Amino acid sequence: MPQDNQDSPIEVVRLTRRPQFVFARGGKAERRKCLVVQARQRIGDAPGSHIGEGFTATKKVGNAVVRNRAKRRLREAARLLLPRLGHPGIDYVFIARDATADIAWARLLDDMESALISLAAD
Repeated sequence: MPQDNQDSPIEVVRLTRRPQFVFARGGKAERRKCLVVQARQRIGDAPGSHIGEGFTATKKVGNAVVRNRAKRRLREAARLLLPRLGHPGIDYVFIARDATADIAWARLLDDMESALISLAAD
């Protein structure tokens, strides 16, 4: 099971603006049963810079309560895994799917971990 990464030297910064999400969409993507992870190297960043993270859930996922639950689960899983498996200078966008809000926690972590590992291998 993943460790808590409070003292990680890599800074993780939240993506907040639509152009940041659109930029990440143009990169690589890994699809799993309960999430999609998009990743793209930022242009012009110094090596060893921060990791970008963004979270989204469309209305196809469910009503506002379900979408918020799905995003909370994605945020917590990314908090545990991204400092260990993410690479500095890359923006990651995590997209919730129908199963994200209800799937077992261990399965969600496994899916996210395998997607991040696959993106790092490319």
